[in-house]
Amino acid sequence: MRQDQAAPGSKSQSVNLSNAHPTVADILGGKGGEVFSITPTETLGRAVEELRDRRIGALVVTDGAGKLAGILSERDIVRKLAETPGQTLPQQVGDVMTRKVVTCAPDDPLLSVLKRMTAGRFRHMPVVEGEGEELIGVVTIGDVIHHRLTQLEHEALQLKQLIVG
Repeated sequence: MRQDQAAPGSKSQSVNLSNAHPTVADILGGKGGEVFSITPTETLGRAVEELRDRRIGALVVTDGAGKLAGILSERDIVRKLAETPGQTLPQQVGDVMTRKVVTCAPDDPLLSVLKRMTAGRFRHMPVVEGEGEELIGVVTIGDVIHHRLTQLEHEALQLKQLIVG
């Protein structure tokens, strides 16, 4: 019998970590690139309604041409409420928004995005692409953490399969 004469050998199993270095594009691929925005001339009252209705924590502020002008977060609104109680909602978004916006690109590694968000103490980061810095999406710290947890679960399952066989 031929099988009896086969040389003993070992079989190698490898863990497929196909996406060991995930990028922002990996998140956008799963969640899409829909961006909820508002203009600087809208009122904070309108912004609060958008945040509530869409169940989100920040709006990207764009000018008339759709260019990134700032970002308005729940935290920005709360600060303004504390400064001007009872007079906040009629104010314009442009007077309250964060103008100096930290952005990322689709090919940025998620780890570097997470580090920038943590260091800057913000939870939303617009994603821009190309020299014209076209706005193509927004990632949140929750998106990044969820992606990493999913990746860790997948890796743990693969390792378990290696052990069990």
